[in-house]
Amino acid sequence: MASHSDANSLRDFWIPGHVLVPDSVVEGSNIDIEGPKCPVLVFVNSRSGGQLGGELLKTYRALLNENQVFDLGEEAPDKVLSRIYANLENLRLQGDHIAIQIMEKLRLIVAGGDGTAGWLLGVVCDLKLSHPPPIATVPLGTGNNLPFAFGWGKKNPGTDEQAVKSFLDQVMKAKEMKIDNWHILMRMRAPKQGPCDPIPPLELPHSLHAFHRVSEADELNKEGFHTFRGGFWNYFSMGMDAQVSYAFHSERKLHPEKFKNQLVNQSTYAKLGCTQGWFFAPLFHPPSSNIAHLAKVKVMKTHGGWEDLQIPSSIRSIVCLNLPSFSGGLNPWGTPNKMKRRDVNFIS
Repeated sequence: MASHSDANSLRDFWIPGHVLVPDSVVEGSNIDIEGPKCPVLVFVNSRSGGQLGGELLKTYRALLNENQVFDLGEEAPDKVLSRIYANLENLRLQGDHIAIQIMEKLRLIVAGGDGTAGWLLGVVCDLKLSHPPPIATVPLGTGNNLPFAFGWGKKNPGTDEQAVKSFLDQVMKAKEMKIDNWHILMRMRAPKQGPCDPIPPLELPHSLHAFHRVSEADELNKEGFHTFRGGFWNYFSMGMDAQVSYAFHSERKLHPEKFKNQLVNQSTYAKLGCTQGWFFAPLFHPPSSNIAHLAKVKVMKTHGGWEDLQIPSSIRSIVCLNLPSFSGGLNPWGTPNKMKRRDVNFIS
């Protein structure tokens, strides 16, 4: 049973029902009522972390208003946020004091892997809010590169009440930090026969749903090619690294029962890396599979100034990295000195 002090501390995060459910009746005036210090909306990918996602969902719903905790397996974040922000705006126009405070102080919590976190970042970006809420990431995936880069750790969290309360306290005290959003333009020669889509029944990860094919009327469209545009927040890769990631995603989609915890997931990822040729690349991957033989890469270093990326013939993977680390905390940069930065053309 929660103590009186615990109940008081949870009020800092509690969002009243009339803010979450449109057309709810508000009794009396709330102009003198102080709203929550750190109102949160919680999004949990119940399929992440084996059984942990489902347990975390239950704990958050037990501690907070269950209407402010959402299972991403049941409802997409774009629909949730569009609905709640529309209601907040309606209440603001009516002079609702609590709604006004919540719009200013709202923070989001997303529990899942890097793909889930990227999904929510994309949704918030697409909404083009005047005051976009900061997002705290619970490391519930396999690599957890985004949570690790922003100080939330990389190990799967505890799901008991004390662990959740501790994380909520961290969210309230956390300092806001910016993250860059990178744009990608991808063009592939149109096949002479058949579509250029993922092989059914597999689907693209949610983090890639921001990618879409440009219309024929778009100025970026080029005859004889399929042109896609999109963005990323953590990293974007092509070649052998992407092949392993897609193999992992495909296997998990087809056999979710095999992916029960972080350690098993990491072990499976490592096995796929070996079979795809991470450690025996010359044996498994002929030169014709190298990036230089498959694609041309251009980088816009200044606005409108595209430059060809010179790719050595031995390169089998290219990673465009927006974080200090990737692949579960691996730091590919090391700590280069000024001379090395200049030699490898690092851009800070």
